Amino acid sequence: MKEMLTGGPLDVLTGDYLAELTMLILGRDRLKDPQRGYARTFLGQLEECLGLAVERGVKVVTNAGGLNPAGLASAVRGLADRLSIPLRVAHVEGDDLLPTGRFPGALTANAYLGGAGITACLDAGADVVVTGRVTDAALVSGAAARHFGWAPDAYDRLAGAVVAGHVLECGTQATGGNYSQFARHDPRSLRHPGFPLAEIHEDGSAVITKHPGTGGLVDTGTVTAQLLYETGGARYAGPDVTARLDTVRIQQAGEDRVRIHGVRGEAPPPTLKVGLNRLGGFRNEVVFVLTGLDIEAKAALVREQMDDILAAAKARPNSTRWTLVRTDHPDSGTEETSSALLRLVVRDPDQDAVGRALSSAAVELALGSYPGFHVTAPPGKGAPYGVFEAAYVDREDVPHIAVLPDGERRDVAAYTGPTRALAPVDGPALPQAPPEGPTRRAPLGRLTGARSGDKGGDANIGVWATTDAAWPWLAHTLTVERLRELLPETAGLPVTRHVLPSLRALNFTVEGILGEGVAAQARFDPQAKGLGEWLRSRHLDIPEALL
Repeated sequence: MKEMLTGGPLDVLTGDYLAELTMLILGRDRLKDPQRGYARTFLGQLEECLGLAVERGVKVVTNAGGLNPAGLASAVRGLADRLSIPLRVAHVEGDDLLPTGRFPGALTANAYLGGAGITACLDAGADVVVTGRVTDAALVSGAAARHFGWAPDAYDRLAGAVVAGHVLECGTQATGGNYSQFARHDPRSLRHPGFPLAEIHEDGSAVITKHPGTGGLVDTGTVTAQLLYETGGARYAGPDVTARLDTVRIQQAGEDRVRIHGVRGEAPPPTLKVGLNRLGGFRNEVVFVLTGLDIEAKAALVREQMDDILAAAKARPNSTRWTLVRTDHPDSGTEETSSALLRLVVRDPDQDAVGRALSSAAVELALGSYPGFHVTAPPGKGAPYGVFEAAYVDREDVPHIAVLPDGERRDVAAYTGPTRALAPVDGPALPQAPPEGPTRRAPLGRLTGARSGDKGGDANIGVWATTDAAWPWLAHTLTVERLRELLPETAGLPVTRHVLPSLRALNFTVEGILGEGVAAQARFDPQAKGLGEWLRSRHLDIPEALL
């Protein structure tokens, strides 16, 4: 926050604090104390920076209110009073649907609101606007709509601001952080990437850049990576507008400056997405270390022993999952690199079934199993895990309330115009297939960048060609069938491919690969952050002319 306020001019400083997992964490906080449920780290940042923001006339818009935006707004007022800083604070509420009783068993149930409440709060003169669960991009589009006076049906302009907001929402992921092409750049510049900012124009176009002299970089690759992150097809739906990602055009507009333009928008869908978190039960795990020879036989022995013990236990876990990770190397110079890891994960609604049963079984085998028996850490009592689900409700059933600095509660009636149900976009024409020629085996990443992430139990993998010449080959080669060959974990799962020619990109959605979402930790990489890098590392026949 301080870097952004001191590094150069800003009109609005936005802060996105709410991942799906964060809502679960805040829900557990609220169970302990109903006065909590917001991101307290925001207050710590604001204590240092509030004076700077007011002095420089920068508005602050944040979704750090989480499950209790009114509580955070009150805390911000208290902070301003303590610092003797005159401050007008407003907040947005209405997203919390838990009190309605429509979602029994849920720990949190929050509709994704748009930017209309933010617009109303800024229009009323707020210096700080606190929201609960709005879409990440709404922090930007709501502020832009107020600045330019856009009408609710200014779809193209709103869509442009939504796209800019999507690029900004994950901070330094747009400026060289988590960037698959990082090795092509000076590593010293990537140690501390600067945060991105957007210069938004009245027509909805934007330039993504960063403050002068900050680390990292902004180029068409960093922006493409973030555009593909956690999105799906050509229609990117939101509460205020559906942005057409197949119309996005990007171009380098100078050093660390990328222009986004041409974005078209459509009327939003008739429903709003609701993020639901519930407690799924209890989870525990133990990781056995298998060293040296006979790895498969050692794994089979301890697995059979554990299965026998757990089967005889009074409280047997209702879910067990074994995974053997072959991190071992033959004739290795260190014990660690000579070892493989065998992971057992158990789940059950009863904590005793995953706690005592597992810990007792692992301890009892310590002197009677495979040679070299040891574990990375003794299993504990088991911990609760969460499950994320998405639901959809009619937008008219969700209140959208702006609580203005003077305390007025204004129903902003967010969007009352026409709506458009989501439908797939007809597949764009593919470029002409490249001519046949000699090939050689090489990693896919020689020609592509990638970024992957999670949406509930699904993963998305965005892949783009780093050159115009590589795009026709990528578009014709990386089919759903080839993706399944390269990533065997996706076999048997529904996979959808979306083609975005203007970005030279393919975006894949893999349904169900993350089980019940990140908090359930169903796989080794529960947020699919490394899925794209795994894909880039896979070898296939690539034309020598491209290499």
